Amino acid sequence: MVNKNPQLPSAFPQWPEAAQTLMALMHAQGEVARLTEREQLFSSLLVSVNAVLWAFDWEARQVLYVSPAYERIFGRSAGLLLADANEWRDSVYPDDLEYAERTLAQVLEKGAVEDREYRIIDAQGQVRWLSDKCFINRNAAPGDRVVIVGLAEDITEKKHLETELQRLATTDVLTQSSNRRHFFECANREFEQARQQGTPLAFLLLDIDDFKVVNDTYGHPEGDNVLQRIAETGRATLRRGDLFGRIGGEEFAALFPGCAPDMARQVAERLQREIQRLTFSHDEAQFSITVSQGLTSLTAEDKNLDSLFARADAAMYEAKRQGKNRIVSG
Repeated sequence: MVNKNPQLPSAFPQWPEAAQTLMALMHAQGEVARLTEREQLFSSLLVSVNAVLWAFDWEARQVLYVSPAYERIFGRSAGLLLADANEWRDSVYPDDLEYAERTLAQVLEKGAVEDREYRIIDAQGQVRWLSDKCFINRNAAPGDRVVIVGLAEDITEKKHLETELQRLATTDVLTQSSNRRHFFECANREFEQARQQGTPLAFLLLDIDDFKVVNDTYGHPEGDNVLQRIAETGRATLRRGDLFGRIGGEEFAALFPGCAPDMARQVAERLQREIQRLTFSHDEAQFSITVSQGLTSLTAEDKNLDSLFARADAAMYEAKRQGKNRIVSG
């Protein structure tokens, strides 16, 4: 007959307590294993994320934590940064340092600053752009230390792409000068500023004489070379701050801010001489070119840039009628 209420062997009088202890140990070991697994997973994620996670003690001016991506992006030792927060300061591009420090301080008032973009110089001397978002712990109890946490992402490639897109949008592809739209956008701003401040302003139009003959005789590639050389001469000859651009097929324009009529005439004459010195060769043939220029200056009656453009255009066509290769003021 089977005993329905078996007794524990007398050799193990404390078996229930021992079993509970064993089960507790097994549970604890499982928790430790799960925690270790989570820590390993978290560590793997931090290594794989290409952004710098950081924590900064505001009062102590001490970096409390920085993720592995710091050494990849900055090329500097994380240990040195943890020992001295000035390592970060020393890595910021000098022109951006005041902005980077000011926006970091703003997080104390705003709670978060998410539009910080500044440059750093990595250990190899390369300039990199960062998008560095930072936040403050709003749940901290009174008296707790102020800790700012952030996420710094390398956006260098994005910035290079933006710069290239901006260049393509504003530059004439053939001559690398301002294109028509960009030239007139800038010229209109200069016009409004000159009107408000009462400063002089001059406008110049330049057209290559007999450009069709160049294309028909020597071919369009040589014609493109002429346009490129004209643009190079314009950029090299005009003053710093002057605007220069290609606004049509063989037509260029320049704007001279702060330039009185006499000075504008001297600049145009210098440009004329430099263009006349250019020589071109095609097979065994050599040739040179000339340009006709129309020049005008801002008057009290001018209400917009269009009036200057119209006078410069009329003056340029008058230069053509007078025999080309000259400057006419209008």
